[in-house]
Amino acid sequence: MTTVTASRDAAGPASAPSVPPRTRGRLDWRLRFAALSLIWGFSFLLIKVGTGGYAPFQVTLGRLVFGTAVLAAAMAVKRERLPRGIRTWGHMTVAAFLLNALPFSLFAYSELTIPSTLAGICNATSPLWGMALSMVALSEDRPTRVRVAGLGIGFIGVLTVLGAWQGFHGLDATGTAMALLASLSYPIGWIYVRRTLAGAGESHLSLTGAQLLLATVQLAVVTPLFTSVPTSFSLVPLLAVVALGALGTGLAVLLQYGLVAEVGPTTAQMVTYFIPVIATAAGVALLGESLAWSTPVGAVIVLAGAALTQVRRGA
Repeated sequence: MTTVTASRDAAGPASAPSVPPRTRGRLDWRLRFAALSLIWGFSFLLIKVGTGGYAPFQVTLGRLVFGTAVLAAAMAVKRERLPRGIRTWGHMTVAAFLLNALPFSLFAYSELTIPSTLAGICNATSPLWGMALSMVALSEDRPTRVRVAGLGIGFIGVLTVLGAWQGFHGLDATGTAMALLASLSYPIGWIYVRRTLAGAGESHLSLTGAQLLLATVQLAVVTPLFTSVPTSFSLVPLLAVVALGALGTGLAVLLQYGLVAEVGPTTAQMVTYFIPVIATAAGVALLGESLAWSTPVGAVIVLAGAALTQVRRGA
């Protein structure tokens, strides 16, 4: 659910933009934070509804098309230009694959066989993967006892969600693995961006617009190879895809961009911990998905471990 504007978890891009002065008429950041949590939390429900009428690649392509359109409109209003330079575009192509095309597609395919609640909880493991990877890939990100403990606690939570003591009975292994791989793709992308685009002179909005555009092109190439043109267009799934792109990708990126600029990445990244809660509530209340006791208990453990992995030395 993330682009290069995010500095969530262990790896992010260059430092966030300086906090702008308060603008009269701007919606309070807490309300925007709540809106972002709701939008991203409901994204997993929208994916489930969208894949009920269209192939996963088609859902992802539609999501990226509408998300890119929102970013293009925002760039036009702010008179931002796309980045220049072959090197930047080359790195952005990789970032678009790791942060958008790949995880969006994996989540869409995973929800063919697993509940949206489980997909949302799997998404919460991104900080755990990020912590583990940053210890290897980022020399300046040294682990502490608290963060290592958080890593261990978090993965105990994952095993609890998956019902490891029951031998993962009733669990679709392929769908769950896809959701976990999607969550792993995010921190890999964040680390790549941090190591390659930290000195880029373009604005975060410009880079994000280019990233979504490139991801859209990638899906536009892949989708016709694995799917056929729909013979009918189901209205509700179509509306879900439109909302997923325009709100869950486009508007969410703009909200996140503003939050990082105003309150900093540390506060903005806290949205990560609300997403699985909202995704679970939406899946159970609106889609009638079943919920075993181990799912919410494991989710709490995952979030507690993820929170500990974000504690910095001296904080």
